[in-house]
Amino acid sequence: MGLLTGDVLVSLAVAMAIFLLLVDLMHRRQRWAPHYPPGPMALPGLGNLLQVDFQDPRRSFHQLRRRYGDVFSLQLAWTPAVVLNGLAAVREALVTCNEDTADRPPMPIFNHLGFGPRSQGVAMAHYGPVWREQRRFSVSTLRNFGLGKKSLEQWVTEEAACLCGAFADHAGHPFSPNALLNKAVGNVIASLTFGRRFEYNDPCFLRLLHVTKTALEETSGFLPSVLNVVPVLLRIPGLVDKVFSGHKEFWGLVDELVTEHRMTRDPAQPPRDMTDAYLAEVEKAQGNPDSSFNDENLRMVVTDLFIAGMVTTSATLVWALLLMILHPEVQRRVQQEIDEVIGPARRPEMGDQAHMPYTTAVVHEVQRFIHSNPMGAPHMTSRDVEVQGFLIPKGTVLFTNLSSVLKDEAVWEKPFRFHPGHFLDAQGRFVKQEAFMPFSAGRRACLGEPLARMELFLFFTCLLQRFSFSVPAGQPRPSDHGIFGTLVTPVPYQLCAVPR
Repeated sequence: MGLLTGDVLVSLAVAMAIFLLLVDLMHRRQRWAPHYPPGPMALPGLGNLLQVDFQDPRRSFHQLRRRYGDVFSLQLAWTPAVVLNGLAAVREALVTCNEDTADRPPMPIFNHLGFGPRSQGVAMAHYGPVWREQRRFSVSTLRNFGLGKKSLEQWVTEEAACLCGAFADHAGHPFSPNALLNKAVGNVIASLTFGRRFEYNDPCFLRLLHVTKTALEETSGFLPSVLNVVPVLLRIPGLVDKVFSGHKEFWGLVDELVTEHRMTRDPAQPPRDMTDAYLAEVEKAQGNPDSSFNDENLRMVVTDLFIAGMVTTSATLVWALLLMILHPEVQRRVQQEIDEVIGPARRPEMGDQAHMPYTTAVVHEVQRFIHSNPMGAPHMTSRDVEVQGFLIPKGTVLFTNLSSVLKDEAVWEKPFRFHPGHFLDAQGRFVKQEAFMPFSAGRRACLGEPLARMELFLFFTCLLQRFSFSVPAGQPRPSDHGIFGTLVTPVPYQLCAVPR
């Protein structure tokens, strides 16, 4: 009986192995299609998961690019993927084929957290009616609340003044700028979404910033990547609650602020902020099964704005100050231009940017050099497309290696050095560069790009107008090599901010 049971178990194991092998072969069949991009050999079931360093995929992609070229394929478990490198390939995919590459791959993580096909926010929504409705609302509401107008610019400059005050409180002594920059940029987003500014020591604000950072970290690394391509693992009891506790806590905070808005909102008055405007759309959508305006999508839209709008911009400013203390000659030249155009007392304005080519070039070069979001968000083909002569079938995940564009050796004079001259002509005038795409490109380019550009210029200019930044005496020179997470951030450092 024991022998028979053993035979049965062996037979079942063999049958299961054959079944999994057949399934694996079925999922790999497109690799044998004519003109499919080349790529490394994939292991049964796992594919190339063990060949990609999810803690820093740039390194893996750089090595694979050297072997297979600018367009190469991967198999992530049973999910086919293609990695695009260099300006020509990325631009062809995102701009020339924009309609066919604008979709997003399925995100089982969010589905398991309770979000369905009509509640995916903006950033990760599938390309279709829901995405169009949510993006149209987000763009128009940002514009209504001042994006591109003096009103929002005034919010930013007033917040910059508060930030400078907080810097001044350190009286020239060493400190880390990260937390203060997070608070300043977070307040701009909070003003847009919740119509309020928080004091920098407000416990609710500190908690909001903390869970925003936690939620961002939860979506990076090996485990979230595996859970998305092998979603059956999400059924492990308690796993989702443990791995994504930050998301749940963030959404709990958003729910508290939304409940407060419901109690204080006056429908007869114009909306105070984006949350009021969204709640008005939810009311109008009641009884309409085709509308995507609901409480779940409100959470996701606010999440998109906070995480994408706050963390990326503040990280870029942290990098900007680091690069100023590492390149004091660049800092002095920026300050000279500020003194000539703005002077020591008047607050900077966006109108000054047209008269400050060197400062504008420095801000752009910071974004190019650090490439804080080097992979962007993944895309997915909605039909067969051809990129650089390779056929990429419908349903293939696309990873756009923006880092390879921002440091493309065929485009930039000194791709691996911090060099503001990349954005200046022989006469010192600012020059736009086609390969400058830190916000991605095409239909899914970052909707917060205009806000980020405004914040980067105004915060950076205000800080360098008020302070000179330097490495603290006795401390070693900081490194300009970053730490890869969802974003690339600097190795922790301190600086001295001495009033000018």
